[in-house]
Amino acid sequence: MLIIPCPWCGPREQTEFAYGGEAHIVRPKDPDALSDEQWGDYVFMRRNPKGRLLEQWAHAFGCRRWFNVERDTVSYAITRVYKPGEPAPEEAR
Repeated sequence: MLIIPCPWCGPREQTEFAYGGEAHIVRPKDPDALSDEQWGDYVFMRRNPKGRLLEQWAHAFGCRRWFNVERDTVSYAITRVYKPGEPAPEEAR
């Protein structure tokens, strides 16, 4: 069982959380100007690294807040948890 440390509630079991995908994806400034291929890339194409990844999680069965997690996709080790608006760890991007 993965234990995720919520920045507001503390460590909880993974079953309390909902995964939100890769963090820090910037929405296009003018989505109407994108071609279908560009829009598809924005919606579906994500990094899938073997190693460190920045992710979004929501504490669905707790405080219901969103936050970011720096996690290793191989070992599942969580190295950092930070609130939205806080700077992302540069080494993981």
